[in-house]
Amino acid sequence: MTAAARALALLAESHQTVAVAESLTGGLVAAELTSVPGASKSFRGSVTAYATALKRDLLGVDGALLERRGAVDPDVALQMAAGVRDRLAAGWGIATTGVAGPEPQDGQPVGTVYVAVCGPAGGALGAGKVTALRLNGDRAEIRRESVRSVLELLVGELSDNARAQDTEQNGGN
Repeated sequence: MTAAARALALLAESHQTVAVAESLTGGLVAAELTSVPGASKSFRGSVTAYATALKRDLLGVDGALLERRGAVDPDVALQMAAGVRDRLAAGWGIATTGVAGPEPQDGQPVGTVYVAVCGPAGGALGAGKVTALRLNGDRAEIRRESVRSVLELLVGELSDNARAQDTEQNGGN
């Protein structure tokens, strides 16, 4: 089972939804999710914000942060995930931002990628989680690995969230 299929199954089991914010992956995460039959039960939609101004204007990423650090930044990834979650009214938001190449960007070398997940507001994961990646390969390989990584991050957080809820419902330990 692919990471996309696992993520969607976990979301469907818990009656939750996900939205995607993408930069370097240019829609590949959304394409991977929607390739799974029944994705519409849990997939709300996506925003491909390739231009930095769109990250600010559509996803609510802090403009001062973007000016100070550029778009390839862990805090930008986290704000993208939170922004798409909020704007598309999903329980979960995931995001990708980075440098697929062939040239460095914002002072970051090719292969620098940040993937993020932001869970339900007010929940334990409301603050979200970011993973920094240093990927090798050509542009296509970097983008493919970014898709795989953000979906695996989502699966991990959904699994942790489900375990936490099970523990809560069963009275602790």
